[in-house]
Amino acid sequence: MTKRRWLPPNVTRYQDKTGRWRYRYRKAGKATYSFRAAPGTPEFLAEYEAAKAGQPVGADRVAPGSVDALCAAYYRSPRWQSMQASTQKTYRSIIERWRKVHGDKPFARLEPRHVDAWLAAMSDRPTAANNLRKALMRLFRYAVRMGWIARNPISPTEPYRINSEGIHAWTEDEIAAFQAKWPMGTRERLALELMLWTGLRKSDVIRLGPAQRQGDRFHLRHTKNKSDTILPVSPDIERAITALDPAYAGGETYLITEFGKPFTSAGFGNWFRDRCDMAGLKGCSAHGLRKALSRRIAEAGGTSNQGRAVTGHKSDRMFAHYSQSADKAALADTILANLSEKFAKSNRQTHEN
Repeated sequence: MTKRRWLPPNVTRYQDKTGRWRYRYRKAGKATYSFRAAPGTPEFLAEYEAAKAGQPVGADRVAPGSVDALCAAYYRSPRWQSMQASTQKTYRSIIERWRKVHGDKPFARLEPRHVDAWLAAMSDRPTAANNLRKALMRLFRYAVRMGWIARNPISPTEPYRINSEGIHAWTEDEIAAFQAKWPMGTRERLALELMLWTGLRKSDVIRLGPAQRQGDRFHLRHTKNKSDTILPVSPDIERAITALDPAYAGGETYLITEFGKPFTSAGFGNWFRDRCDMAGLKGCSAHGLRKALSRRIAEAGGTSNQGRAVTGHKSDRMFAHYSQSADKAALADTILANLSEKFAKSNRQTHEN
């Protein structure tokens, strides 16, 4: 690597693996930047000034300081690279729709009033508005962290209040209806029992197989939040595995397609939803079984810690959100029965003394 006198300060050139000369900016306290344009061109000088100022420059020769540049830099950040592929896909689709309209604008000039106006224009789609706000919050938090702006312009804005409880949690009647439609021996029944007794998301349950089983326990990994749970193999899961049609048994994963291949996450979600529809359960989905398990735990008197040990949730708040469909009358019956038993024993002991 050599420095050429005709290059600006802190710019050096080097040969890549193909023998081609390339140029980069390196200075203590600044991010290393590899130039796209050739030295001496206006584009090169624009990249150089942006690199000196510590501003992001996009991978596709975007204008320094623009929304395009910020997005390109964010996609290269360690935080972005550490996300699950499914999470990246979700956020990228939201960011890119917004970027298509505002990509050439200077991101440092964004103000809360601009964000409020965008959210107001989406008032008929409050969930979509909240998702945009959440994605932009992450994007501009990165800009603050890098020192490109002093304050996050998204923070002062407020999300819409959503009255919906989100994805529907299966009721006991709905579970029974699915089981009646799909008896033991079917893939559908195995899928339901696996999700209902492990709380796995569809992206994880499609990977579940004999390798995750040790004796009478499953050692499970929840990839979305990188948590682990160790759960007993329930009798219902055992029966569903044992009774499974041999044509669909014996693979690396318990659940396979009709062609003998592992499911994709999207493919499994669509397949299972179709099976719910065939059972007359139009509002039910795979993720709703994770909520059903949380509800069952709450109705059985389980604490948040016990529930999280099963579902893999990392916070009491998230477990409470998933178990909020629990029957309040059942919860009251459980706790009062426990109280009655405890204080009945206490009263008997007092009288005996």
